[in-house]
Amino acid sequence: MSAIDATTMQRALPTTKRRWGKQRDFFALIVRNRLALAGLIIILAYLFLAIFASLVAPHDPNFQVSSEALQSPSWNHLFGTDNVGRDTLSRVIYGTRVSLFVGVTSMALAAIIGVPLGLISGYFGGTTDTVIMRGIDTLLAFPALLLAIFIVAVLGPSLSNAILAIGIIYIPGFARLTRASTLSLRESEFVEAAHCMGASHRRIMVRSILPNCASSLIVQFTLGVGYAMLVEAGLSFLGLGIQPPTPAWGQMVGLARNYITIAPWLITFPGFAIFLAVLAFSFLGDGLREATDPRLRSQRMK
Repeated sequence: MSAIDATTMQRALPTTKRRWGKQRDFFALIVRNRLALAGLIIILAYLFLAIFASLVAPHDPNFQVSSEALQSPSWNHLFGTDNVGRDTLSRVIYGTRVSLFVGVTSMALAAIIGVPLGLISGYFGGTTDTVIMRGIDTLLAFPALLLAIFIVAVLGPSLSNAILAIGIIYIPGFARLTRASTLSLRESEFVEAAHCMGASHRRIMVRSILPNCASSLIVQFTLGVGYAMLVEAGLSFLGLGIQPPTPAWGQMVGLARNYITIAPWLITFPGFAIFLAVLAFSFLGDGLREATDPRLRSQRMK
């Protein structure tokens, strides 16, 4: 090995150690935060159920046995059966796929649109900032759930339209957060240095500013997934989300309301699944906020 290669390795080693050290500290903070760890475990359990639903579910979620309708929980049907004899446990397990898919996809859509808008608005300022932010303020003027209901009602109830509606209502959150971070970073020394080196505006925004916004955006994304799952459940409850026979938690709650007095398990189990998922993402999001905020991180490490 040449002297140049040895020198290069020696210089790279401390940087690698620092990077791994920061990652260890980050995961240590997540593990030490019991609520965040509990949220992560619950989310991983939901992800496992979503991926291996066909192996875990004891019955076909759409198989109907009319003679077994509205059976209470038993060893054969742990969560009971619905009004047409379908196994509730299997439908709750398969509903995990829909909720996680809608939550992650809609947040990804909101981030793909909202983050560039926030970057452009905060970086260029002036008229550009005014035009973009007034459009964002227009979206914020409407209650989020009512706007989602209006969009789905106009476009028609379906999975893709539910994802689009939920993504649109969460664009302002990503845009405003990215704009605020960009405004505080665009006058930084490393941005000025990039200007002096002749870097393009696009390169500065993507390579210099955006990575420094990543931690807050990850927290926003994590918290948003839980709320998006809640909105999807609300749309399905109203019949504007996922359409039968595809199992979805909100849809199951909506169908069970007619039998709440004679078969309360129909609304209890899917409702608890929604509650637990939203709570898990909230716990994990709060843990990520503490792990990425220097002030909160220093308090945790004491």
